[in-house]
Amino acid sequence: MKVTLFATCLVDMFNTSVGKATVELLERLGCEVTFPESQVCCGQPAYNSGYVKESKEAMKKMIATFADSEYIVTPSGSCATMFKEYPKLFADDEKWRKKAEMLASKTYELTQFIVDVLKVEDVGATLHAKATVHASCHMTRLLGVKEAPMKLLKNVKGLTLVPLKNVQNCCGFGGTFSVKMGKISEQMVDEKVCHVEETDADLLIGADAGCLMNIGGRIERTGKAIKVMHIAEVLNSRV
Repeated sequence: MKVTLFATCLVDMFNTSVGKATVELLERLGCEVTFPESQVCCGQPAYNSGYVKESKEAMKKMIATFADSEYIVTPSGSCATMFKEYPKLFADDEKWRKKAEMLASKTYELTQFIVDVLKVEDVGATLHAKATVHASCHMTRLLGVKEAPMKLLKNVKGLTLVPLKNVQNCCGFGGTFSVKMGKISEQMVDEKVCHVEETDADLLIGADAGCLMNIGGRIERTGKAIKVMHIAEVLNSRV
């Protein structure tokens, strides 16, 4: 099965280990992975900030970049959701709407692809840790991916999962929200970190780099001994 990796900006610029883990995991599951170097930002930051017209240029670039892909897989529910939104944003342009619909139809978040397309729930991972899981807003509420991550994590040997209080609550990142509404964002992430600490887990797992960057950054600043890992890294682990 041929898969094209949509790495996302945050992975590309801040957390390349997630991209590496994603490729290694997919290849171990029998996929042939390609990475088009012409990919850019999906346009989400600009779009969420109200620059709709400007964001469409980046969207068109991404549509063209992945036009020949059989499956598009990304380690980000947020960015996968943005691809799914493209058809609505090009509703008044038949040419680009059709291309956007094609792009959206073959786009999957990583765990969604593994469980729903590859039909795999045990990837053979091993990680000895006590962990809790943060569920990102875009992935669960907009993309609708809720069960796939937990199905995969429950089959990781050595991993003990503990529930997170108010798991449905936003971490305060929200892309440009954390910049525009910094004080509110800070209170939200502090509440999230507090609940993570209450679990007594030594590891926080998430499926969106933005959330993990926000929560992990706050954990580091407050000096708490809690490690943060992307689910791709957990599923690719062998220790």
